[in-house]
Amino acid sequence: MHRYLKHVAALGIAAALWGSSFLSAYAMPEIWKTSEITPGMEGTAYTVVDHTGEIRDFHVDIIGTVDNGKGSTPMIMAKASGPVVEAAGGILQGMSGSPVYVDGKLVGAVAAGLKEMTPYTFFITPIENMLPLWSMPDTKNKTHIQTFDLKKYAADKEKEKKAQEAKDKKKDGKDSKAEEEAAEEAAEEVKESERVHHEEAMEDAIAAAIASLPQSADANAFNAFGSLHFDAPSYQPKTKLFVSGFTAPGMKFLHDTLGLPAETQLTSVGGASGAGTRYDAWLEPGSAVGVAVVCGDFTVGATGTVTATDGDRILAFGHPFLHKGNVNYFMTDATVVGTISGQSNGMKIANVGDIIGRISQDRETGIAGRIGEFPSVVPMKIRVKDEALGRDTTYAARIAYDEDYLPQLTAGLAYAAVSKTSDTLGESTATLGFKIRTNVAQKGVFDRKNMFYNTTDVGQVAIGELMQTMGVICADTDKEADIIDVQVDVDVAPGRKTASLVSAIPSKTTVRPGETVNIQTTIKPYRGAKETLSIPYTVPKAQRDGVLNLDVRGGGMVPVTPLMLLQQTTGVTVQDDSKTQTTADRLKSLAETGRNNEIIIAPGASAQPLSAREQKRLMRETAEAAKRAAEAEKKQHKITLLPDETNHQTPGQSKFETKYIIDNAIHTTLHVDHRAEQ
Repeated sequence: MHRYLKHVAALGIAAALWGSSFLSAYAMPEIWKTSEITPGMEGTAYTVVDHTGEIRDFHVDIIGTVDNGKGSTPMIMAKASGPVVEAAGGILQGMSGSPVYVDGKLVGAVAAGLKEMTPYTFFITPIENMLPLWSMPDTKNKTHIQTFDLKKYAADKEKEKKAQEAKDKKKDGKDSKAEEEAAEEAAEEVKESERVHHEEAMEDAIAAAIASLPQSADANAFNAFGSLHFDAPSYQPKTKLFVSGFTAPGMKFLHDTLGLPAETQLTSVGGASGAGTRYDAWLEPGSAVGVAVVCGDFTVGATGTVTATDGDRILAFGHPFLHKGNVNYFMTDATVVGTISGQSNGMKIANVGDIIGRISQDRETGIAGRIGEFPSVVPMKIRVKDEALGRDTTYAARIAYDEDYLPQLTAGLAYAAVSKTSDTLGESTATLGFKIRTNVAQKGVFDRKNMFYNTTDVGQVAIGELMQTMGVICADTDKEADIIDVQVDVDVAPGRKTASLVSAIPSKTTVRPGETVNIQTTIKPYRGAKETLSIPYTVPKAQRDGVLNLDVRGGGMVPVTPLMLLQQTTGVTVQDDSKTQTTADRLKSLAETGRNNEIIIAPGASAQPLSAREQKRLMRETAEAAKRAAEAEKKQHKITLLPDETNHQTPGQSKFETKYIIDNAIHTTLHVDHRAEQ
């Protein structure tokens, strides 16, 4: 919280540094109320249509007001004309937010057209319905990970001032060779400072966040953020969202994972121009502006037009981006490339540039935010190695910290990286490990690794645990988590690397409570020769005398517990205690969940107790099997004793890692007798 308050104070000082001229130059103009709009009014709209960046105007004729019913936002119907709009081919996607004025007073924002209808007739979102966005509650952006560095900003401004003074002296003819060299040196310092500014600010923020974690947390700062290159053509309301860096399967997965409406289309048209973060940006009505939730090697967002400004506050779009209410997204500047006309899907192509602020509201009537205020971010690095193709690629991106989308976006980016690098939807096996550094995990870090196989598109299966873990972190009921970074490591191999359990034979059949016995476990790899593993199992010290039924299963196989049997046989509902667990407890439980490539030996549940006769039969069969195993070992049958360091043992349970996904479960028994000989 201290760092957040410092951040807020920094923004106020930064605004003062920009000066009052900036704040007054683009103050909010007078507006028209919707009730004052009448058919026949003539006005002017403003937007950027080409690479010059010049704000151009076109004529607007007001047709009338459309009342959408009680509780709905009215829309103003209008028709565009003039050389600019005719050359563009009508009102295009990307013009959303373009301000419309009548007699110098602001009417509202160009918002939408009708599909398959003339592109010259459009609808305006009234400005009086957009203005409330500035006063809506903002509870986001409260984590300790901030991106604004006032000290660095002030230093940059001082260097820039010195560079300008040196240039002014040169213009006045008062400069010497030394002064000229000083001016060039100062200008170079400013350029270099801008280049590294964002990375240094992020490193400082991450270092501060790491310092707040438990002392045993990993202290290696993640700083491979990648270059920002966000480029997104705008979209008509709820129709198009721009993505960059995604394959077709990645785009579909992202669409489905985010739960976007069926009519929301994803497009990847555009270019890349972003380079970092700007602290001296400004916008005016009619300027191009971008909004993004992800930027870097993968990007997700859109561009549109600024409707109104009031000092450092902006309104834009005239319709929602993702319609998520109070949000925490990147605001960026944007450069228009040109326009492509079409009857219903023409668009203005734009490159999203540098991060210049934060979008805090994403509502029906538009988006709102502040220039110079920056969202908290979650840096993400994804390394993917494909064994068959010989590819080893690392991707980096920054995700705007918004808990509503973090689980889906982290999973979506991981899947996109896998699908892009492995370049196949066929049968394959993947080993995926991920590390999340956060203050809600025990010791400050959650670390998980697992192995997955699927006949088609293993990437979608592999990222499930990542999304689940991020979901747990973002659902913390006590506080908003500080997430320092997410690192993902994926190895993809062709084909099927699974194995089935064939037998599990204890080296002795009668044991004492607390005694350790080796269980000779034979597995059969898919299309491979059998292998035998010697796995130690320790009987619980509190185990009662009698038959101990053991499940020998793959870690991904869900064990049948006594409570589950009770529910199945009696219909009694087992209470879910996950609601009473802390986030740290839930993460610990996830970390201890069996992995697919582990063999787990643990007491099994039995629906009915075994009779004395059945117990004797099982013990006899187990003893005979143990004898055969001993004889086979004497004949130098291959047996592998797994090293102790792989034994992640909990009371009454043994876990052992293999190089295969274990796909079944078998059973064995021990006879527990506290009087038995050691």
